[in-house]
Amino acid sequence: MRKLIAFVFVFMVVVSGLVIAQDNGATDEQVAPSFNVCCEKTVSGAWCQNTNQDQCDEGFRSSPTSCAATSFCEAGVCIDSEEGICAKNTPKKVCELTTGTWVEGDEEIPQCSLGCCLIGDQSSFVTLTRCKRLSNIYGLETNFRTDVTDEAQCVLLAFATDKGACVFETDGGRECRFTTRQECSGSESSDLGGNVTGQGEFFRDYLCSADELATNCGPTRETTCVDGKDEVYFVDSCGNLANIYDANRIYSNDPGYWQKVVPKGDSCNSEDPNIESDSCGNCDYLGGSICGEGRARYGDNFCRDLNCYDVQNGEDYRNGESWCEYMGEQGNGKDGVGSRQFRHVCIQGEEVIEPCADFRNEVCIEQKHGPEFGDFIEAACRVNRWTECIDQFTEEDCLNEDKRDCFWVQGLHYDGSASNTEVQNLADQEDEASKNRGVLEGGHICLPANPPGLEFWDNGNAKEVCSFGNSKQVVEFKTDIFGKKKCKENCEVLETGWVDTMNKACVSMGDCGAHVNFLGVKTDGGIVWKQDGKRKSIQTGLFENFAGDEYVEVTSEEIEEGSYEEFEEVNEEDTTVFEESDGGEDENVFNQ
Repeated sequence: MRKLIAFVFVFMVVVSGLVIAQDNGATDEQVAPSFNVCCEKTVSGAWCQNTNQDQCDEGFRSSPTSCAATSFCEAGVCIDSEEGICAKNTPKKVCELTTGTWVEGDEEIPQCSLGCCLIGDQSSFVTLTRCKRLSNIYGLETNFRTDVTDEAQCVLLAFATDKGACVFETDGGRECRFTTRQECSGSESSDLGGNVTGQGEFFRDYLCSADELATNCGPTRETTCVDGKDEVYFVDSCGNLANIYDANRIYSNDPGYWQKVVPKGDSCNSEDPNIESDSCGNCDYLGGSICGEGRARYGDNFCRDLNCYDVQNGEDYRNGESWCEYMGEQGNGKDGVGSRQFRHVCIQGEEVIEPCADFRNEVCIEQKHGPEFGDFIEAACRVNRWTECIDQFTEEDCLNEDKRDCFWVQGLHYDGSASNTEVQNLADQEDEASKNRGVLEGGHICLPANPPGLEFWDNGNAKEVCSFGNSKQVVEFKTDIFGKKKCKENCEVLETGWVDTMNKACVSMGDCGAHVNFLGVKTDGGIVWKQDGKRKSIQTGLFENFAGDEYVEVTSEEIEEGSYEEFEEVNEEDTTVFEESDGGEDENVFNQ
């Protein structure tokens, strides 16, 4: 027995040795694992893969370990802040390549919190940022529900706004309410009368008057208006809404019209606002109609007219249209003293007047949209951007409507002498050698398209603004052998025509110069013409541009010498000065 045991033992040892020897004889290829390194990038272009060394792209890192244990391929959460998407288990390198923000671990991240995003009749269980992004894409308001904690509940909410018949079984028969699915599921049935048995059953897109529902509600010929809706609606015998009023589709003429909801586009005259129609209640607010009281073929409601007719300017406008009105001429420096601009709006048949900011700090702009928008007219009050006009010396800068509201005038130019050094450097350098200053003849000048209104009383800004229109001219005379002076150079400034030319620039600076106010009253109290410090009279011909029966001429009273700035004589030569008034008794008349 012992021999047998010893034999068996020896046999086992030998066999074991053979097995061990056989294992030791195995090749390295047979024992090597399938994946022995982490490649940051493989030769095939994949990122962060556990594979063989020969599959790694030599231009990137690799490590003889699992990718989860590396720093460059460690998995975490990749946040796309723009799209609002959080991707878990994303390698760091992959996240960096997509310009995302990588966060280590998978703990709760505030910006990755999910909720229910309701977009119209659709829903999505996403982050708040993603919800805002989707709402922006579809042009809808953001409706994000944080109280919904799982996707299944979120999906159900998308159908909560479905409308249809909610039917209850009562001991008095089948009662019905036309409502939403959500309201039906949580509906209070105490107002139905009788004992209600069971939960309300919802039938999407069905009317309570549908024959197959066999409810107590039947068709009628009565109509009603509904808050928040444009159209006139039929009502059933239970007071529920039915389809849009169509006199040709009462139950006796068309029973099918009382079974299911008919969309607005499939209702009567859907391409027309049906203003004051006695047979069709398919009103359209944008088209100028809405449900209101009025006698129709059936019921007491029809599509009330919302448009405006024969308004202040004698024109007709559609509901919602707006337009500009002015107190006389405007633009290109022609705005009258004391005038203001207004925006008029047609709102549900009434003309509403909205004044733009006083002192012409705002101007009214108007735009007519193309035929694809029905030639719809819109207007708005916008800030009057006049302050930089005088300091523009090129036509391109002057007429840049993105920055300012100016117009380009030929025959005059501004030397920049009343502006800061930077502006003076932009002005015509040829004027430096001249003794003339301010607004000068020749070239071009940039002036406010809508001159601002100015405060000429107390410590107002009239003097400061109007002074930009001053012009100082030096005239050279020659004395003949008889001792008589004769003009030799710059003689045109001695004529009233020169004053008229200067005045055109003057009135475009603001409520300055000789001009007409919004009442049609004209005055020359806003300018002073002097030669050698002595005031010259302003001829009535200065107002030829404003001639008309509606204007009343006002003659300036005597103005004290100290009311105006004086320019010193230059080298004892005769000097002609064109200045703008900053106040005085005549100014009060001028601005009334």
